[in-house]
Amino acid sequence: MTAAPTLRPVRAGRSDYAELSSRIRAAGLLERRTGYYVAKYSLTWLVFAAGWLAFAVIGASWWQLVTAAVLGVLSTQIAFLGHDAGHKQVARTRRGSYLLGLLHGNLAVGLSFGWWLDKHNRHHAHPNHAELDPDVAPAGPLIFFPEDGAGRRGLFGWLTRHQAAVFFPLLLLEGLNLHVASLQALRSGTIRARWLETGLLAVHLAAFVAAPLLVLTPWQALAFIAVHQAVFGFYMGCSFAPNHKGMPPLTEAEEKDYLRRQVLTARNVRGGRFVDLLLGGLNYQIEHHLFPSMPRPNLRRARPLVAAFCADHGIRYAETGLLASYGLVLGHLHTVGAEAGP
Repeated sequence: MTAAPTLRPVRAGRSDYAELSSRIRAAGLLERRTGYYVAKYSLTWLVFAAGWLAFAVIGASWWQLVTAAVLGVLSTQIAFLGHDAGHKQVARTRRGSYLLGLLHGNLAVGLSFGWWLDKHNRHHAHPNHAELDPDVAPAGPLIFFPEDGAGRRGLFGWLTRHQAAVFFPLLLLEGLNLHVASLQALRSGTIRARWLETGLLAVHLAAFVAAPLLVLTPWQALAFIAVHQAVFGFYMGCSFAPNHKGMPPLTEAEEKDYLRRQVLTARNVRGGRFVDLLLGGLNYQIEHHLFPSMPRPNLRRARPLVAAFCADHGIRYAETGLLASYGLVLGHLHTVGAEAGP
């Protein structure tokens, strides 16, 4: 068993986060991992291209629905690379990060990088804050705070009351939801390089629709697009859901303290390197929120340092298995839905 890192006493007058940050920096965990990302990007894109090559070779066949599912998974892995670029984990310059974000967001998966970056930065600033975190705002029938369900009637009211039961089925529509939100943001005119982003989205849409129509029969093409988007949305939703949903609200003092605001609202997911790959490093949500620019492969190494620091300072460090994390999310949704009922 690896020995826990030795913790130096906190110096008087220095914040807890500054002390932890100095230890993380001294361990070299904020340094670039250029070799890792060159290999990671190259391999992911190679497999992604191989998936589309298989699509072209197979031709008009209902077996292409399997190809669609595989490409849905690979599209999510591509989106994870865009996430890393957006946090400046990959490129040294802001421009390089932005260009990587456009490539992986707008062009490869059809999401506005500018919209996502603004939304995601607001989430990182105040995670799980009822008013400031867009990720816990009411999303269709789903709510994360009981007061958001007040006055809901009819179908929406029923879905909200049973949101735990319909949560996973609704994730099949998350891909469509992300595309629509991207288009709405671009129409609003608030996105940087609006016309560039719109043009890249148009290229993605044209290619993604044209390829199935050129290779498959019309019904096969429609089914291919539906399966791809369902798998993509489901995988994306399942990757982000365990991270914060159901974590307890913060006191005013905790909200003002950066370290506690980030640690107490996040939940890590155990599971080894397979889960690291499956969730794109988001399973180290605590470390990622504390140090957003930390390269993905360093999050695993930072975990014991952060966990030991939190234990030394009496800060709750939440960590659970993957299936257990979904159980916690569903339990929270059930409780909130029941409280929001008439």
